[in-house]
Amino acid sequence: MGTPDFAVPTLAALIEAGHEIAAVYSQPPRPAGRGMAERLTPVHHYALTHNLEVHTPLSLKSAEEQKAFAGLAADAAIVVAYGLILPKPILDAPRKGCFNVHASLLPRWRGAAPIQRAIMAGDAETGITIMRMAEGLDTGPICLQGRGPILPSTTAGQLHDSLMHMGAALMVEALKKLKRGGLDCSAQPDQGVTYAQKIDKAESEIDFARPAIAVRNHIHALSPFPGAWFLLAQEGRTFRIKVHRCEVVEGQGEPGEVIDGELTIACGDQAVRFLSLQREGKSAMGVKEFLRGFSVPKGVVVG
Repeated sequence: MGTPDFAVPTLAALIEAGHEIAAVYSQPPRPAGRGMAERLTPVHHYALTHNLEVHTPLSLKSAEEQKAFAGLAADAAIVVAYGLILPKPILDAPRKGCFNVHASLLPRWRGAAPIQRAIMAGDAETGITIMRMAEGLDTGPICLQGRGPILPSTTAGQLHDSLMHMGAALMVEALKKLKRGGLDCSAQPDQGVTYAQKIDKAESEIDFARPAIAVRNHIHALSPFPGAWFLLAQEGRTFRIKVHRCEVVEGQGEPGEVIDGELTIACGDQAVRFLSLQREGKSAMGVKEFLRGFSVPKGVVVG
């Protein structure tokens, strides 16, 4: 049961490990792109290429959907970023339970955006939790965890890609243990619980009055999507510029002030030097390429 790119490696790993996939559940096809043609989810598309049966219910709350799910007689359900709440009859249907790949070290960052929130908060590490699912929001017992660092240069896109492969490998390991009767799952501790609220596009504007480290974490947490941005006025027009990567450097000035010829911006303390930017309607590019076609002289204040 999964929907986005993040879930595809786990399905691929289950197939590679020789598990029999009774069925795949994914979000329904939805209009996308300029032509607004219906587009299959990444999991749906991958499942079809492997001749797997795919179900795309809008909800799992009806007795009919719950009866159909129970009729699969599954040993286990594997859930990765599916996008639908699993009612109790669904959770109870598989003989050995439902297991989730969650992209954080639970109980830290329960909820919708654990990758982005971990970077935004300045966490030094994160990881994957394999959890036996319960009715609460990411409250089930922890079965396995894998850990990895968050570096100052790590973006949400990079962390997403590394964690989705870690999750796939851990889920295969968990099912090996489950089959042998050796998968021990322990209740989550009461201490250290945090919630990763869904990213709101209103959060995307960069506030240069904040410390430079917080600005960098904000930028990297929203890279590549939805992308943190600032406004730049030039020749009577105002441009929205997305920033994908940056670094913290020494520097002083009014928050938002360009303090050199390399597009270094003063913050509440220290400064950030942009490394990858994107104008509206353009592709992302390095700062040198950006400045060749878009002069931003020292002393300009952005915001």
